[in-house]
Amino acid sequence: MYWRASQVGIPSFVRIKPQALGRLGIYAQREAYRKPVFLVSAGLPETLSQPVLEGFEAKGIKIHRWIEVDGADFDVATNLLAELPSDCDALLGLGGGKCLDVAKYVATLAGWPYYAVPTSLSNDGFCAPQSSLTLRGRRRSLPAQLPFGVVVDMEACLQAPDLLWWSGVGDLVAKLTAIRDWKLAYHQCGEPVDDLAALLSNATVHQFLARPTRDLEGIRLLATALMLNGVSMAMCGSSRPASGAEHLISHALDKIVQHPRSHGLQVGVAAYLVSRLQSDNAELIADVLDKTGFWQGIRNDPFSRHEWLQAVREAPAVKPERFTVLSTRDCVDEVAAMIDQDKVLRGCFVD
Repeated sequence: MYWRASQVGIPSFVRIKPQALGRLGIYAQREAYRKPVFLVSAGLPETLSQPVLEGFEAKGIKIHRWIEVDGADFDVATNLLAELPSDCDALLGLGGGKCLDVAKYVATLAGWPYYAVPTSLSNDGFCAPQSSLTLRGRRRSLPAQLPFGVVVDMEACLQAPDLLWWSGVGDLVAKLTAIRDWKLAYHQCGEPVDDLAALLSNATVHQFLARPTRDLEGIRLLATALMLNGVSMAMCGSSRPASGAEHLISHALDKIVQHPRSHGLQVGVAAYLVSRLQSDNAELIADVLDKTGFWQGIRNDPFSRHEWLQAVREAPAVKPERFTVLSTRDCVDEVAAMIDQDKVLRGCFVD
């Protein structure tokens, strides 16, 4: 054994507050940015874009480029890198997850300061050390630097659709099963665990679980927890603090289903199933998903039982080197019994 120091770049500028969109111009002025470029989700509502534009105008800062991004494609990102002006002094991603993945990757390649400005909290991707981009028809997680700045307008995120709220909650509870799988891999295979990264991931989740309400304070807690989970991944150089068997099931679903659901909805349901397999945190996860309306959202549009059992069967092969509870045994029959008999899951699956 030897002592190993870790050094990682983390967000230095963080604002999670109401009306933060209208203050982006103030934040840019403080950093002396004069030629900022925005990559914005295509079709972003004027109620979200207008406060930003007015804020920059009030500070006398001309936005260098305002570019709409539709989708998260590797070729789009590299083309943008070639087209954007070289004298840009900051890149801001504004909108949903796909746009922010593109913006983060472009900023990483260009070496520009990057600000993530999510308008919803559907997953931890806005502050994760990778960008999820489509490359040659396949979704790939490509290494990217964490943002220099994270700005979350709590009011804007509160007004986002129910589906995005449920998705963010689902992605967050998945950290509990991910950490459990990580520790299982340590005991079974000797895989090292970064204790601080695991502690940070767990602690931020439990802060939200103590108050899982959809109001401004709940949005603040969810945003903080998702952001710090991204930091925990960067700290240990792995997605282990945030991704275990539940994510393998979701990735398998993405390949099986013609039109996959929101990532957070899939991993939220999978996290409950996996927690049952792990015999840990099942009641806690079921309770928070109930309190936040997640389960009712799933019942309104149930999953296919057949597709999920196929996904559980194929999940271990998605990332064979990642040891999880699915590596310990064939879990398909256990999951089938849960789907058929567990009262918590009643109405969440159809044949």
